[in-house]
Amino acid sequence: MIEGNTNVRSARFGAGSLSELDLDPGNFLVTTMEVPWRHAEPRLKARPKAVLFVENMEIETLERQLAAAPVVDTVVGIGGGQAIDLAKYIAWKRGLRLVSVPTILSVDAFVTPAAGIRRDHRVEYVGQTSPDPLVIDYDLIRTAPPELNIAGVGDLLSIHTACFDWDLAGRAGKSEYPFRPEDITHARAILADTMAKAGAIRACTDEGLRAIVEGYMRVNTICLPAGHYRVEEGSEHYLFYELEERLQRSFIHGWIVGLGIHLLSRLQENRHAEMVAFMDEVGLRYQPADMEIRRGDLEASLLNLRSYVAGRRDLWHTVINEREITPAWVNEALATLRF
Repeated sequence: MIEGNTNVRSARFGAGSLSELDLDPGNFLVTTMEVPWRHAEPRLKARPKAVLFVENMEIETLERQLAAAPVVDTVVGIGGGQAIDLAKYIAWKRGLRLVSVPTILSVDAFVTPAAGIRRDHRVEYVGQTSPDPLVIDYDLIRTAPPELNIAGVGDLLSIHTACFDWDLAGRAGKSEYPFRPEDITHARAILADTMAKAGAIRACTDEGLRAIVEGYMRVNTICLPAGHYRVEEGSEHYLFYELEERLQRSFIHGWIVGLGIHLLSRLQENRHAEMVAFMDEVGLRYQPADMEIRRGDLEASLLNLRSYVAGRRDLWHTVINEREITPAWVNEALATLRF
């Protein structure tokens, strides 16, 4: 295990690191998508026994793919969040070794233990897995469009809004977990270190890509011992959940989280302009137009957000519970966005 509770048993960083990976020919399967597999396949020294392509993350689909998967001792997830989550789900269900090979850094799925699945388009996190190794091949990652790697900063910037929400819940006596101010302090240090790397992240240099990965791993050193991700997930994610269920489609994770940060930091009155300026500086896409979200749908989602949160027992107390989202507020907030 890497120093600290990062949920990463071993890791390989470096250009060309996938080509150095030793796998038992015919004794591993790959979960992936068409584009990442096209870039990754020539870099593998061994041939997999099977390749499973992501269809969707609905539980019925996952169980069907699990049943059809051959007997192997290793599952290698190659791609973005869904490809890694499919690998995690199979590894967890069958007790297999997991190898994570992200080809984009748009979401932190490659270092978190649980797999993000869907039940009737509703997000759930299940299972317990640890990559061994996590392979960060800079050359492979840079085959993805830069905006998909820049998207990885979204799950680190969410520290800004999530920590505010946890502090709010703690002061109101409504924190679902023992409130630990020191965890917020450590998380905000990760956020500050990430924001200091704006130029490298925007340019997708080795330094910038590593800053995102190590930021994710540092978040785990806070969250895994605590047993929750309170410092990194809050109201900004809840808007994403509501929109995904409303529209019944997925989004580039970091982009939709960025939209949540834009809107919910405004509701929090929490250094909104500073965070928006940074997202613009680093090139994080968060505009509704980038995700083909119509104004009417986003309006409806925001106006429904408190009812949505109240109807789900698994969502934590945040600014959504404390401050009313009025039609006038929505009109003012959306005037700053592009559709």
